[in-house]
Amino acid sequence: MKTNTPPERAALLRETDQTPLFDVVVIGGGASGLGTAVDAASRGYRTLLLEARDFAKGTSSKATKLVHGGVRYLAQGNIPLVREALRERGLLARNASHLVQALGFIVPAYRLGDKLMYGAGLKIYDWLAGSLNLRASRSLDLAETRAKSPMLAESLHGHALRGGTLYFDGQFDDARLAITLMRTLFDLGGVALNNAAVRGVSFDRAAGRHRLEVEDVESGGRFAVNARCVVNATGVWVDSIRAMAEPGARPIVAPSQGVHLTLPGRFLRSDSAILVPKTKDGRVLFMVPWHGHAIVGTTDTPRHDLPLDPRASDEDIDFILATAADYLSVRPTRDDVLSVWAGLRPLVKADGAASTASLSREHTIEMNATGMITVTGGKWTTYRLMAQQVIDLAVSKQLLSAAPCRTASLPLHGSTAEQHGHYGSDAALIGRLPGAQNVLVKASGLTEAQTRFAVRAELARCVEDVLARRNRALFLDAAAAREAAPEVARIVAEELGQSARWQSEEVARFDAFARTWMLS
Repeated sequence: MKTNTPPERAALLRETDQTPLFDVVVIGGGASGLGTAVDAASRGYRTLLLEARDFAKGTSSKATKLVHGGVRYLAQGNIPLVREALRERGLLARNASHLVQALGFIVPAYRLGDKLMYGAGLKIYDWLAGSLNLRASRSLDLAETRAKSPMLAESLHGHALRGGTLYFDGQFDDARLAITLMRTLFDLGGVALNNAAVRGVSFDRAAGRHRLEVEDVESGGRFAVNARCVVNATGVWVDSIRAMAEPGARPIVAPSQGVHLTLPGRFLRSDSAILVPKTKDGRVLFMVPWHGHAIVGTTDTPRHDLPLDPRASDEDIDFILATAADYLSVRPTRDDVLSVWAGLRPLVKADGAASTASLSREHTIEMNATGMITVTGGKWTTYRLMAQQVIDLAVSKQLLSAAPCRTASLPLHGSTAEQHGHYGSDAALIGRLPGAQNVLVKASGLTEAQTRFAVRAELARCVEDVLARRNRALFLDAAAAREAAPEVARIVAEELGQSARWQSEEVARFDAFARTWMLS
């Protein structure tokens, strides 16, 4: 696979505008959209992806950072979903070894039957993964549990800690995987544009093609794109695109908000995560080590609106802190929270469902009367399978000529036997850029060179793109990200040829945004 650095934005806009017909146009630059575009391009179709803001700006940068089969779904008896996700977990670990690593999880046992019950269930989990299993689970005695997870509470609701069960799932960086998929799309000859919002979708029956009206959000200019096949992969916003193509279409998404908190690493002091098997809202709670910090989440709260940047409620924050405090020997407080973020899950509506926690996490694919395909639901772990099924559907409906799926064994951009962190084989390129040793954010390791690379090779267009998604500073420590914003803005402005006024406006905008990620 040839490695291509994306052209400058002006060239991308010209190429998009001047292409008379794309085979596939994907709307949405999150997990499912990027995966679908990569699948299409890998089969040889002329492919364009359009993202209204930035890649993974929505839900796809706000996951728990786990590539997992879903132990909760195993407890619910949804064996097909777990088996499917475990297979995809194994494939992703092979195809993106620089982004996915095995992570141990401790399930603490405070009652007599806990070890037996969890141990048996997790052996089934191992068995379902088959040859793609990451590592085998095992029972831990009390001393082993304390050694591996020293911050676990010694008792829970009057019951003493008895030991635990250790099992393994995958850990990854969600936004970095999104950027890696975008780079893979270019490697395959496809095109991706961020800040390119679809404002209209129509179908020309005589010509047998779709026409999309697209706005360049940066300039306000508009242009048209024609496509044989259009895929709506906009997550919780799929219904708005469906309404463009088919006014009056019945909404299919019931959004649910998940909230995560970032705490200092001292609250775990371990390279193993902790799994709380059942919380009061019916979900599991994860306490996960990530980049030297601890992520705690998540909640499941219905939403009836669709904000681009949802805010965590005080109720959800207090719920996470209280639940974590039950299982930790040191109680975290709001003063300990370094960053808080919320994401909206696109759950598929079910008549009579009591709560979003009871709705399926499986994905849905539908085709409307004009042939536009919509995909929603699912999770990062199964993004590749979702993409394969979308393009297979387009082939079966004769929207595209037949071509086999290649992504099950397709190495993603940067994948290498020597990992080099999440940049993979690009690490050497970054090391040669100016400022490779100039660290701008200690909490996340962001350097001046990485910032320049984010603009030159990863289509970053503003300070938030760099500090939230090309690097994870905002997720790890919002205050540290705010402090670095002026220098990041200076570098981005220099790379993009922007003015001093743009630079100051960017700092102000990001500062206001980052404050919403802080509790004090």
